Amino acid sequence: MAEDFGFPDLYRLRTPAEYKNVFANPVKSSDKYFTVLATNSPLPHPRLGLAIAKKAIKKAVARNRIKRTVRESFRLQKQLIVNIDIVVLARGDAATADLQILRKSLERHWLKLVDRCDSCS
Repeated sequence: MAEDFGFPDLYRLRTPAEYKNVFANPVKSSDKYFTVLATNSPLPHPRLGLAIAKKAIKKAVARNRIKRTVRESFRLQKQLIVNIDIVVLARGDAATADLQILRKSLERHWLKLVDRCDSCS
């Protein structure tokens, strides 16, 4: 049961090569707060990578808040997201946005990417 609430290494993009694979030929989804890139994965489960730049989000507190929000949203939606690798990039407006707005934005991105990646494969 505790496994359901964690974010184990199994669901993370960890190596530069894994990130490079997503950046090479991604399906994109963008809005005011995030740019989300995704590609189909050979694994039977989704994986998440974060690229929250200091240039876009100046304060570490804000960057960490965004990372926690993205991980939580991914964790709650991972049963919907199947076999795709995702990299989330934050935009400057995400630093001051309300958490509820960020969650809604991420939910829209997950749904959009699942549809787009299904049509790609």
